[in-house]
Amino acid sequence: MILSYVITMPSVGSWNGKWSGSNNFYARTRNYRGKEGTEKATKILNGGPYYYRWDDGWGASIDVQKIDGKEKKRIDRKTKGFIGYDWMIDSIEIDQTITHKSDRKEV
Repeated sequence: MILSYVITMPSVGSWNGKWSGSNNFYARTRNYRGKEGTEKATKILNGGPYYYRWDDGWGASIDVQKIDGKEKKRIDRKTKGFIGYDWMIDSIEIDQTITHKSDRKEV
């Protein structure tokens, strides 16, 4: 199964209320193979969309969708990257929420 992760910044804490990257497309695609991969992808799809808020008023939203190989190629060509927030996808994969590693409790 292939999932796309698209990030936007719906809550903006800048002086002018705008995000300089709002006109760009930021996305990642990830493949999930086998039974375990499919189960993980299904949990991720059922838990979204995902949101993370910083203390300064900024907030990121990540929309997750199941896509096919053709759409994956289109997204991979069009994206401007994930603006340094790949850790959010990693967090979603671990526990179906966005938690910064500094906020995680040691197990």
